[in-house]
Amino acid sequence: MKIDMIGDIHGCYEEFIRLLEVLGYEKRDNLFIHPDGRKLGFVGDLTDRGPDSLKVVTIVSDLVANNLAYYVPGNHCNKLYRFFLGNKVQQTHGLETTVAEYESLSKSDQKKIKKRFIDLYENAPLYYVLDDKKLVIAHAGIKKEYIGQSGNKVKSFVLYGDITGEFHENGMPVRKDWALHYDGEAWIVYGHTPVREVRVVNRTVNIDTGAVFGGKLSALRYPEMTVESVPSSMPFVKEKFRELWD
Repeated sequence: MKIDMIGDIHGCYEEFIRLLEVLGYEKRDNLFIHPDGRKLGFVGDLTDRGPDSLKVVTIVSDLVANNLAYYVPGNHCNKLYRFFLGNKVQQTHGLETTVAEYESLSKSDQKKIKKRFIDLYENAPLYYVLDDKKLVIAHAGIKKEYIGQSGNKVKSFVLYGDITGEFHENGMPVRKDWALHYDGEAWIVYGHTPVREVRVVNRTVNIDTGAVFGGKLSALRYPEMTVESVPSSMPFVKEKFRELWD
């Protein structure tokens, strides 16, 4: 299995297209296809905060529908899904940017993108176990003992990480560094918590390098375990990168 897993895109469409080009994907009939038959993997949080969330949704949903990519939802995906279902959700933390894009569309285009995203989300697993259980893709990571399980506890961990319910002084939620204690054999590839450089700890790889916060958009190539990145065009926001906190 050869797969290129891309970190949280958050509507950074231009960076996404540049990264696909760096990875060697070629555009054919509005699909990005690799000449060597590689597939793409997305760790969730396709939307919110960045300028072109709905363009990203369109590309990813087409790739998944054509069996060219794997996608797992992130917490922002979950919130957008609930918005599209008509649930009452707060339009904050970036959702407001995606909603503004959506509301600027014609009614017919709104209907199309809404159906496209709902189908993508509802057909996605909570996490993927691939390559004879040697690789797991999960948005915020997953504990070894949760692999193969489902339920609310697993869903919460996969979407939000190892949260405590407490908050830092800057308002960010306190998350335990679960990767430090991971001792499984499978590689866990995840995002959710922005880091300046792709972070490898105990066979876990955090590939969210904060594209929407002025960092980079990164991809991990498997099984090579090499990284490709493109710089972000967004303003740099230091406080979003936890290892840079004072």
